[in-house]
Amino acid sequence: MGDTLAAKILKTHLTRGRYAPGEAITIRIDQTLTQDSTGTMAYLQLEAMDPGNVRTECSVAYVDHNTLQTGFENADDHAFIKSVAARHGIIFQKPGGGICHQLHLEQYGAPGKTLLGSDSHTPTCGGLGMIAIGAGGLDVAVAMAQGRYDMTAPKVLGVELRGALSPWVSAKDVILKVLQELTVKGGVGKIVEYYGPGVASLSLTDRATIANMGAELGATTTVFPSDENTRLYLAQQGREGDYLPLSADEDAVYDEILRIDLSALVPLAAKPHSPDNVDTIRAIGPIKIDQSCIGSCTNSSYTDLMKAAGILKGRKVHPDVSLVISPGSAAILSLLAENGALRDLIDAGARVIECACGPCIGMGQSPKSGAVSLRTFNRNFKGRSGTNDAEVYIVSPETAAISAITGVLTDGSAAAAGLGVELPKIASPERFFPNESFRIFSAPIPPGAELPPVEMGPNIKPFPQGHALEDKVGAEVVLICGDNITTDDIMPSDSRLLPYRSNVPHLANYCFEKIDSQFAARAKAAQAGPLGGGAIVGGDNYGQGSSREHAALAPLYLGIRFVLAKSFARIHRANLINSGILPLVFDEPADVSKIKQGDALVIEHAKEQIDNEIIIVKDTGSGVSYKFVNSLNETEKKMIAFGGKINSIRHEA
Repeated sequence: MGDTLAAKILKTHLTRGRYAPGEAITIRIDQTLTQDSTGTMAYLQLEAMDPGNVRTECSVAYVDHNTLQTGFENADDHAFIKSVAARHGIIFQKPGGGICHQLHLEQYGAPGKTLLGSDSHTPTCGGLGMIAIGAGGLDVAVAMAQGRYDMTAPKVLGVELRGALSPWVSAKDVILKVLQELTVKGGVGKIVEYYGPGVASLSLTDRATIANMGAELGATTTVFPSDENTRLYLAQQGREGDYLPLSADEDAVYDEILRIDLSALVPLAAKPHSPDNVDTIRAIGPIKIDQSCIGSCTNSSYTDLMKAAGILKGRKVHPDVSLVISPGSAAILSLLAENGALRDLIDAGARVIECACGPCIGMGQSPKSGAVSLRTFNRNFKGRSGTNDAEVYIVSPETAAISAITGVLTDGSAAAAGLGVELPKIASPERFFPNESFRIFSAPIPPGAELPPVEMGPNIKPFPQGHALEDKVGAEVVLICGDNITTDDIMPSDSRLLPYRSNVPHLANYCFEKIDSQFAARAKAAQAGPLGGGAIVGGDNYGQGSSREHAALAPLYLGIRFVLAKSFARIHRANLINSGILPLVFDEPADVSKIKQGDALVIEHAKEQIDNEIIIVKDTGSGVSYKFVNSLNETEKKMIAFGGKINSIRHEA
């Protein structure tokens, strides 16, 4: 029985444990990436470990999220990250250079390597044949300091591709189809690996788009084979020396298989307010739109933007539509300027904004009240655009561009001929040239040399840390919420709050504000009350979405002791444990309806129970006891016992 590609890469990086699904393993990390929204906290945690030079082959600090500088806060964070990068041999990418995942694909990613990033869309580089995993900032800080990552070996879900895409159908439609089939929790505990004859028909950036949105499946990561298309892309980036052919064994056995005929796909869209709420554009119908946005780490490649420019060339954006273009990197923007495509976009009436995340995270370009916004992004959670009542649809660049012309959601495969619009054929340039003006290499500091100082502005506050597990852990239930709670729900992310990502005490006041504006006040009261803390009760897939550990750090600051749920999203579960918050899964899912807000819960003999397969939580008011599955491995048990990952590392030292 042969190995999958995922198994091959993981086995070559094993430093502890046995590779088998469900086993606790440690892998060597070759590369890391951070972005400024999560990076400031990650680097505060790195400084707490005082590691000297990073232990990875390549670590990069990107600034691409908080680039809207309306006050000193964001600029101070950028200065802090730059100063930490200089202390530890980390490459610093200045704001304006591009979006971290697009830049890492262009400049650093390499087949067969491992990459850990403090952003959930780090799997984008799986399009290159890497094992690229999104994680919380603390896990990335540990990877930089110690060169390792602890994880549970996932299953491997194989997606067999056959055929080739029809005109007006793109890679975005492939991943939307996968989401339609598997849902936002269909990838939990799995690596999604693409294989089959249809893979060869997909360009490297097509694969990156699909790998990027594997995060929306809840998957650990996504990986594609490394083949001639990979070699061609690396050659265009001037990095052909990084090419390594990689694929699964012919007799590889997958834990699950999904088969997709690319030639049978049609243009699709994810309807509000979830990436798996997918239907055909024809079925949705020609709804009037107010905004169309093309870009983000999912669809801001040279090919994506050239397609949009070709569709728009010689035409005008509908007078009722605002079209926003966010290029993925300065190199791509330079090429668009050089070949005239930028002029075509501007002449059509497009707004071309900075090479950054921008509207994808609600950092500007929020639509008007009640608007319909088409976005080539990866998430359409309610309010993520910055407008709570907006209706956001996820579509391909082709669909976004032709719809911007017509003013309604348009299926290009059906309407293009009647409109006289031809889908352009895009030829990639022989060579892309990275813009070195935005890149600062930090040389390793020699042993014994004085370290450069760290710049810390007044908005940067110490991160909260958990406390050692007590024998009796009590908590008042301060919130009960439903299924698929996102990290956006827990810790909102928009232009109003993003500047405070390095200030957890301030952020905590807005925790869960979209669901219950009184949550923070109630949690603080519980923290000061007789039980000394609070508990949250959730449903399935609690904590889906972004990797932001602020969705764990803010509850920690507010005194949350444990979270009870039917199931947890992978990254958020890890972030809770890293923070010293105990995540417990209902043994009987129906019990979730029996617990009420205000109930007083207690885990007695917690130090003993932490080693049990079932943990008993008692309602002190009614006397009823509930059973919870304890899924903690030995490493995670130590972290909970010591009050989080930092405390556990200090104890080991």
